[in-house]
Amino acid sequence: MTEMVYGASPRPAGEPILPRWWRTVDKVSIVCVLMLFGIGLLLGLAASVPLAERNGFAPFHYVERQLVFGGVALLVMLFTTMLEPRVVRRLAVIGFLFSFVAVALLPVLGTDFGKGAVRWYSLGFASVQPSEFLKPGFVVVAAWLLAAAQEVAGPPGRSYSFMLAVIICAMLALQPDFGQACLILFGWGVMYFVGGAPYALLIAIAAMVVAAGAFAYNSSEHFARRIDGFLSAEVDPTTQLGYATNAIREGGLFGVGVGEGRVKWSLPDAHTDFIIAVAAEEYGLIIVLAIIALYATILVRSLARLMRERDPFIRLAGTGLACVFAIQAMINMSVAVRLMPAKGMTLPFVSYGGSSLIAGGITLGMLLAFTRKRPQGVITDVFRRGRV
Repeated sequence: MTEMVYGASPRPAGEPILPRWWRTVDKVSIVCVLMLFGIGLLLGLAASVPLAERNGFAPFHYVERQLVFGGVALLVMLFTTMLEPRVVRRLAVIGFLFSFVAVALLPVLGTDFGKGAVRWYSLGFASVQPSEFLKPGFVVVAAWLLAAAQEVAGPPGRSYSFMLAVIICAMLALQPDFGQACLILFGWGVMYFVGGAPYALLIAIAAMVVAAGAFAYNSSEHFARRIDGFLSAEVDPTTQLGYATNAIREGGLFGVGVGEGRVKWSLPDAHTDFIIAVAAEEYGLIIVLAIIALYATILVRSLARLMRERDPFIRLAGTGLACVFAIQAMINMSVAVRLMPAKGMTLPFVSYGGSSLIAGGITLGMLLAFTRKRPQGVITDVFRRGRV
């Protein structure tokens, strides 16, 4: 009866791994990810050529690198989807510990590549942004702590997870990287809300965030400059926001034509933070709506599957991963149309970037692993103590 109600697929005896995986995984979401990556390559053919010329590389140097990084990301995603939730949790904890240490050591060993924020490790042939890998690991660890707090005589997981989120946000703010800090705090807040947090506590946390923002505005010139630019009544046409908003306006409904856009020659981050502006200018509103629909499909399908999940850890971790993935996409596109201040955040699976692509593959791989159809136990399984 439980399987009939919750749509679980019983596992035939001796069924091989690949057929079982294909039968239980969310194939529509996988197709959406592949389409996003394909759109990213298409946009990269236009957006990355000016940067390659400025740096003395072949015209499609960055597209080739994106193809390699994206191939690795997709392989990692597909491999992760085949793992059991308990294995995913163990690997996420290990990955979180390594990423946490890497972020903590950034002030000593990291570099800013002249961008004013120490967020990367330079490897010579490439760079690594550890905060990208910290996000999915933190979501899973925090979900584990929050789920453990629901058990009888369980640990104070809510307090532990909140302290962990505050420590990570403080480390990210020192880089400064307020965008990633907001994602960490948002992911924790969503899971805390789904886990049954009282509204009064959520309001108090929101007030703390506002107070922290006010402090950052008064103490960080980098943060204040971006907020002032966002609140200004006039947009300087020579800034990144000015170029992006003008490109979106010029694109209209169907765009100016493939390869005819001009914003890619003016924006230094046209292939990363502002790639949606390139899409809007050359292909118009149509492709932007298609991109939004793909992200929305992944989010809605994931949440719909998680609503049938009885395991509190899987439900919390999956919700956190899905919402962090979707909100990052929303923030990136909102910045381009000046609905939010500049964040320096990539568009998942569309923007260029090795760390972003591979971390996105890990995030979606874990999400798809958590949303696979599996036999649901009886209601008393919710109260059983989980094991690592």
